[in-house]
Amino acid sequence: MPHLLSFGHGYSAQALTRILLDQGWTVTGTSRTREKVESLKQDGVQAVVWPSTDMDSHLATATHLLVSVGPGESGDPVLNELRSQISKVADKLDWVGYLSTTGVYGDHNGGWVDESTPLTPSTRRGKRRVEAEAAWQDLASETGLPLHIFRLAGIYGPGRGPFSKVRNGTARRIIKDGQVFSRIHVDDIAQVLEASIQRPNAGTVYNLCDDDAAPPQDVIGYAAKLLGMPLPEAIDFGSADLSPMARSFYAESKRVRNDRIKDELGVTLLYPDYRSGLQALLTAENT
Repeated sequence: MPHLLSFGHGYSAQALTRILLDQGWTVTGTSRTREKVESLKQDGVQAVVWPSTDMDSHLATATHLLVSVGPGESGDPVLNELRSQISKVADKLDWVGYLSTTGVYGDHNGGWVDESTPLTPSTRRGKRRVEAEAAWQDLASETGLPLHIFRLAGIYGPGRGPFSKVRNGTARRIIKDGQVFSRIHVDDIAQVLEASIQRPNAGTVYNLCDDDAAPPQDVIGYAAKLLGMPLPEAIDFGSADLSPMARSFYAESKRVRNDRIKDELGVTLLYPDYRSGLQALLTAENT
């Protein structure tokens, strides 16, 4: 019986879980809070609080490992806590997935990047991800861990779209000349991960994004159009009142290539652009 052990069982991991549970998998997911654990159990996940739980028994029965936990100042928390235990079961695992970010590529002034592009992150978050990727790759080199790295673009999906902000009047179209972002619907993340599980290729890195890197103001404008609401106010980036976190996202502009998930994994995107994705979200809301 295949058994996925998922560290940091969040939004993307839950989308994958819905596929795997239907296929008869066992899924064990970790969360930091008891409340989240109880919620995950309602969805059929064998959830545990971690890092306060001994994970040896779960690692002993896992066939697949997914890591969604972001790195902190001291590095990757899963490796910090469990490196030796994971090393001991490395040769028994069929697949390991590490969810990273396209932020590792840094700023390319709207130019194209692919999986072979040098990693030149310009934000602290991106630099931490580069270090975490390298730490997992080191472990794979030492132990034969069947590691796959997935670099995710901006994630949207049910409960994570622009509609609520447009509806409540807080949406703004922040205009920065030449700025583009790549995105991916959470259901496409799930299908790429499932395709990789079915066709493992240890050591491979995959970009996860749709086909249409676009300016953020276009996405907000299209959401307003779908809702039949007025176009939100346009605000110049230089004068916009943004949090440091929000402002940091605008420090990088690039278009991310996704050929590898199509060519190697045979993936056909469910939502190849933000327009089809937003239309589907709104349709789902209304049914």
